[in-house]
Amino acid sequence: MRRRRTQVSVIGSGNHEQAALEVGRRLAERGCVVITGGLDEVMTWALRGAAEAGGTTIAILPGESQAAATEWADHVVATGVGHARNLAVAASGDAVIAVGGSWGTQAEIAFAMRLGRPVVVLEGGLAVEGVPRAATPAAAVELALAGLAP
Repeated sequence: MRRRRTQVSVIGSGNHEQAALEVGRRLAERGCVVITGGLDEVMTWALRGAAEAGGTTIAILPGESQAAATEWADHVVATGVGHARNLAVAASGDAVIAVGGSWGTQAEIAFAMRLGRPVVVLEGGLAVEGVPRAATPAAAVELALAGLAP
């Protein structure tokens, strides 16, 4: 029987390039598929980190054109549903890691929590009651994946 690979959604925004690159790289090194909203900033850097480490990447876009995706996306889902795509990003990950962020990130965290997904916020990101924080990208990946253990 074929086993599905773990998928982790990396969400966020802002100037957190090194952190997002490292999160994506570490997830790929652990064999995870990395999912983001596929546009700029944290979304691009996480996919780039994963791709450069040989991982598989997925972009879930708000618009109708696959061409809008970052070049680091192996697979692109053009939803055409605008901000409602945040639910698809949160639901597609077995776990969610937030790097930086704003309103869209907060919505994705809320969706992920409602869906029972493990969520971790990398230090410097949004403070959300009940959501664990990690001091480093390495710790964020470990904590998120530990939440998946049977």
